[in-house]
Amino acid sequence: MTTLKERITEEMKAAMRAKDSERLGTIRLLTAAMKQKEVDERIELDDVAVIAIVDKMLKQRKDSIEAFEKAGRQDLADKEKSEVLVLQAYLPARLSADEVTAEVKAIVAELGATGPGDMGKVMGAVKSRLAGKADMGQVSAAVKAALAG
Repeated sequence: MTTLKERITEEMKAAMRAKDSERLGTIRLLTAAMKQKEVDERIELDDVAVIAIVDKMLKQRKDSIEAFEKAGRQDLADKEKSEVLVLQAYLPARLSADEVTAEVKAIVAELGATGPGDMGKVMGAVKSRLAGKADMGQVSAAVKAALAG
């Protein structure tokens, strides 16, 4: 089974061969971010770490799209949107709101978390299990709701 990192490298080569410069540019940005993290932290990235980088890049693109659209620069917003499409392909399928709530409740039960004081402990476990599978804002709200119960 290939890792996400290997898949990204293969798709970069395919984009080069296909002379798909837009896709290639986005994949190169992603590989640069991955290499930077590996060098900075002297680690080999696993799939969870790669997903975290992709998630961060997606958030940046979404913020940029909003800013460009407000500034009336649809050309730049469209470029960011095409990058979003390329990056999203590297994320696992997203969970629905109900699935997120169910996962969070299961983790809270496993950890024996009882109240808002356990938020950090629960978020740590949730982040590693749901990385890339759910919007972390949505996850955070589900954790707060589960611990407030």
